[in-house]
Amino acid sequence: MKLIGLDIGTTSVCGVLMDAETGQVARTVSRPNRSGLESPRDWEFIQDAAAILRTVEDVARELREGEPDIGGIGVTGQMHGIVYVDERGIPVSPLYTWQDQRGDLLADGDVSYVERLRRLTGYSVATGYGMATHYYHVATGTVPAEAASFCTIPDFVAARLAGRSKPATDPTNAASLGLYRLDALAFDAEALAKAGIDPALLPEPVRSGAVIGATRDGIPVACAIGDNQASFLGSVGDIRKSLLVNVGTGSQISAYTEEYGQWEEIDTRPFPGGGYLLVGASLSGGKSYALLERFFRETGALFAGAEQAELYEIMNRLAEEPPADGTELTVRTRFFGTRADPRALGAIENIGPANFTPRHLVHGFLEGMIAELRRYYDAFPAKVKEWLDTIVASGNGVRRNRALCRRLERSFGYPLEVPAFPEEAACGAALSAGVGCGAYPDFGRAGAKKMNLRRSDGSD
Repeated sequence: MKLIGLDIGTTSVCGVLMDAETGQVARTVSRPNRSGLESPRDWEFIQDAAAILRTVEDVARELREGEPDIGGIGVTGQMHGIVYVDERGIPVSPLYTWQDQRGDLLADGDVSYVERLRRLTGYSVATGYGMATHYYHVATGTVPAEAASFCTIPDFVAARLAGRSKPATDPTNAASLGLYRLDALAFDAEALAKAGIDPALLPEPVRSGAVIGATRDGIPVACAIGDNQASFLGSVGDIRKSLLVNVGTGSQISAYTEEYGQWEEIDTRPFPGGGYLLVGASLSGGKSYALLERFFRETGALFAGAEQAELYEIMNRLAEEPPADGTELTVRTRFFGTRADPRALGAIENIGPANFTPRHLVHGFLEGMIAELRRYYDAFPAKVKEWLDTIVASGNGVRRNRALCRRLERSFGYPLEVPAFPEEAACGAALSAGVGCGAYPDFGRAGAKKMNLRRSDGSD
């Protein structure tokens, strides 16, 4: 039996065809997400939900070609944002993406809509999160008159594929909207009432992996799951013993726990099938390495008169050769702020004539990126860390940089593995569909079924 997993990203839509028995990916299809809509407002970030659905349907159609034995379809994608739909499930608004900033607009004097929402409910809901966006529309009277519900974009797509008019949401996506009780895994009815939000507009709550309908030709469709949780599920082998490090534009470190709790600077997010995912998220990560690449490129163009191609490869080669002991630079890679302090800045320290070189800068930046992740790891509860015995590293930032892989191993003290397939979130969505259609008894054993991890040195 084969499973299809679909991942709706902000800039691309990816799908995988997975063998349910082996966990191997038989086919991958990717399409650019060209649904972006122009807006005269610099704070508005919107996409065409119907165009996204058409792209997803094209990807799914290509994955299904010549495959008669499809057991289920799973969906994941960008969380937090919302789209309004009517009673038939047809969009009556654009997708207001997770990047949308209307919540930061001023509501009363110098008080923003998100701040007013916090004062009313006690919940800190960042701009771009669905409840902040919806609260803005409630407060300004701009909720579409035809709106019967609102939901995340993966919830919308899953509902349309399944032939549903009312969207369904599991705890992983529901929590991403805000005003959600993580301990009870339910929206906070009292907070909704204080904010004047009608609970009838919320999508139908379902358990993770639940089959919510079927395609026109009878293929079961599972409810969507959050992309962070899907990436974890699609990357690690043992959810209880694996520490996931992802380095892309930003960087994240994630670990599973069975018990609910809150820790400073650590996000607690519902995990499919029970338990929680502890997440430390840096705004920098690969973005800091890209900043250094830009510095080298502009320097090369200025002094050599021509742009230098393949600079990342040169930087990665420099990273393979460690500087002499005692000459390291100290780099604090908070160049793009932190979630706790968006105005925080980075720093380069311990500069002297012996270490003001490109090689030292490369090493310093890599160590700074790891130090940010290590700080979050140190904040994880001891009973979570004592289970861990493996790092799984995903994202292009680690796939293309062996020196970074070795540094991660040294810093955390665990052997490092890299998923064989880069479409981790789509793989997680496929595994969720496998749980829903009965191919796997639960999410823990769905993750363990995969045979797609290999050591960072390339061995299996």
